Amino acid sequence: MTSRDQSSTKQSSTKQSSTNSRQHHGEYKVPGGKLVVADLATEGGRIAAAKISGDFFLDPEDAFDALAPALVGASATEGQEALVRRLETALAPFGEDLDLQGFTLEDVGTVVRRALAGARDFADYSWEVVHTPVLPTRLNVALDQQLLAEVDAGRRGPTLRIWEWDDRAVVIGAFQSYTNELHPEGVEEHGVEVVRRVTGGGAMFMEGGNCITYSLYAPREIVAGLDYTESYAYLDRWVIEALAKHGVNAWYVPINDITSSKGKIGGAAQKRTRNAVIHHATMSYDIDADTMTDVLRIGKAKLSDKGIASAKKRVDPVRSQTGASREEIIRTMIETFTARYGASTGDVTAEEMHAARALVDAKFGTETWTHRVP
Repeated sequence: MTSRDQSSTKQSSTKQSSTNSRQHHGEYKVPGGKLVVADLATEGGRIAAAKISGDFFLDPEDAFDALAPALVGASATEGQEALVRRLETALAPFGEDLDLQGFTLEDVGTVVRRALAGARDFADYSWEVVHTPVLPTRLNVALDQQLLAEVDAGRRGPTLRIWEWDDRAVVIGAFQSYTNELHPEGVEEHGVEVVRRVTGGGAMFMEGGNCITYSLYAPREIVAGLDYTESYAYLDRWVIEALAKHGVNAWYVPINDITSSKGKIGGAAQKRTRNAVIHHATMSYDIDADTMTDVLRIGKAKLSDKGIASAKKRVDPVRSQTGASREEIIRTMIETFTARYGASTGDVTAEEMHAARALVDAKFGTETWTHRVP
């Protein structure tokens, strides 16, 4: 078996025939696998030259030499399936002798699309980590919209924000029906604050101190070339690593569930604007399953889709798997993110907080928005 790294991988490409060609570079670290790198040149909307490299393993030797030429001639807008078909056709002659370790042909397609789309990686940015103080859930949700707008406008750099709150709330997705998702009598009995967020996805039962919620705000280039399913797993690799440090074997179940060998942990949601993306997730630390099911309607269709007999088994708290305090888990998350990406400690500005409070009054605290879908 042959190992190729970035410095020793030989180039397979066509010669550039025009000074008008455009150069593209992309890198993709396969989850649980190796690094795959694409260096491309395009002319007239097609790939004119290609080099694929990385620290993966590939056998036989000649199969490596077939990878890059298979991409030459492809449209610069070619989708994942078409790119993979090109690669499969090129490697078909190797039959059962073909052995790819640490990557797949789909991963090659992904890095090609990211290179052509001008994607950037986490490490290309200067990140801030903001751990906000205890705030009402409505204000936390409003801050999501405001900080996304700040990054979209270029007034704020990429930011990871850890939420804190002490109320008992349900945060429903932007497109969910209020009455279909909630038991009104449970909402009233348990004093639950119902808030609608700007992202899609499902309802989150969020008791103060019993969940861990974070939001990422970044330029849209960070998810360039990735579809939504790919981007969820990509944006949360760091938190999967942080959970592993506490002994939790966690991974993504498409599209947006974070699960583990002992059950579901939480879920994520995302929204993309013209120039930015927000990605946030809530993980259950020590959820009160009885109260949750008093408040949330868990429809038969969802239970059937998940293949689960009891709604109370849908969420497996982080506490039961780690024995660590919520504060310890959050500290590990911040340390992991900072170590991976060189982040610094930041804060929400007074102007941003003022704007978010105005959004609570104008939008997130209103019946019109909360019951947007009755």
